[in-house]
Amino acid sequence: MADSLHDLPPQLANNRAYWLGWGSTDDVHADLPIYRTDLRNGMLNGVLRARNVDIDDAVRRARTALDGTSWLWWYNPGDSDSDVADQLVDRGAVQAAAVPIMAARLRDKPVVPQPPGLRIELARTPEALAAFASVYPIPNGMTEADVAATTAVELARESRHELQLRYVAWLAEVPVACGALSISNGVAGIYNMATVAAYESRGIATALAAELLGEAHERGLKIATLTASARGAHIYRRLGFEDVSEYRLYQL
Repeated sequence: MADSLHDLPPQLANNRAYWLGWGSTDDVHADLPIYRTDLRNGMLNGVLRARNVDIDDAVRRARTALDGTSWLWWYNPGDSDSDVADQLVDRGAVQAAAVPIMAARLRDKPVVPQPPGLRIELARTPEALAAFASVYPIPNGMTEADVAATTAVELARESRHELQLRYVAWLAEVPVACGALSISNGVAGIYNMATVAAYESRGIATALAAELLGEAHERGLKIATLTASARGAHIYRRLGFEDVSEYRLYQL
C-alpha cells in the first residue's frame, strides 16, 4: 500500500487500471496499453504508455486500434521510455495538454460546507448509473446526443483491475454532479468529476470530493491520486492535494 505522496508508480498504475476499464482487454502492466470507448472525447480513447517497444510499431498499433476515434497518447517519464515524447513529436505528434498528477494523504473525511439540500449517493442500480452518465458528457465537451452512448458504456464497464465506486450528487431529484472512486494498486484514484454548469460554484464538487476521500480513508487507504483540470485543481489543493508530477497528452 502506498504511503508517500511521491510514490509515483502506484499512482500511475491506478491511472492505467481506471482507463483500461473503458473498453480494453489489455493488462494494466502491458507495455503498450490501449483503451477505446468510441465516445467523442479524446480522453476516452487512447494510449496510456509505451515502453520496451519500437516506437514506429507502437504508432502503427495505436493508429490501427484507435482508427475512427478522437484519441490521445499519454506520456509520463515514470511510465514510458524517457524518449517517447521526443520520438512522437518527430513523427508529427502535437502536445494537446499537460495535466498535473496530484496526490493527498488521506486522513479523516475533510470537513467542508454542505450545500443545502445536497444528497450524495453511491450509484448501485442501472437507473443510478444512467444518472451518473447523464452528468459528465457536456462538461467534457460532448452533447446531449452522446448521453445514450455514454450510458451504454457505463453499464458495460468492466472493473477487472480496480474496485470502482461511482457517486451521484442530487438536488431534489436532479443529478447535478458525479465522481468516481477507483481503488487499485494500494491507492485511491478520483476520476470523472463533473458538475452540471447551472450548478457550479455552489460547493457541490468540493462536497462530492470530500465524500470520496472520506470513503477511501474508511477503507484504510493512505494516499489519494488524481489528474486535475485547470478549473478543478484549486478545489483539490483546498482539500490537501499537491502536484507530484504531470502527464503530457499528445495528438498524433
